[in-house]
Amino acid sequence: MLQIILLMIAGAGLVSFWNGNRAAAEYAYTLGRRACSAAGVQFLDDSVHANGYALRRDDRGRLGFDRKFRFEFSSNGADRHAGALIVRDGKLVFFQGPERVAPVVVPLRRDSI
Repeated sequence: MLQIILLMIAGAGLVSFWNGNRAAAEYAYTLGRRACSAAGVQFLDDSVHANGYALRRDDRGRLGFDRKFRFEFSSNGADRHAGALIVRDGKLVFFQGPERVAPVVVPLRRDSI
């Protein structure tokens, strides 16, 4: 009887871990795609890839997982750049990737018309 209860607890833990990974991957995908769109670059392969896990404490001292992801983007279609992000408890804690580029405003000269 005890073995069945322990097996059920272990199974529930695995399902919870897997469910947390899927939710974090979907969140990372959305963040990477939006960052690329805002920066005006291509989000390559239309995916993010899990890059590792780390057990960390949050601000309250509770243990949780840092789920690390990577993605690739291109500014002109011929180059590839890597981006990375870390999600902890459904929140973005680290981001490295394309930055929003401010539009360049060039004043129109009257003599060029």
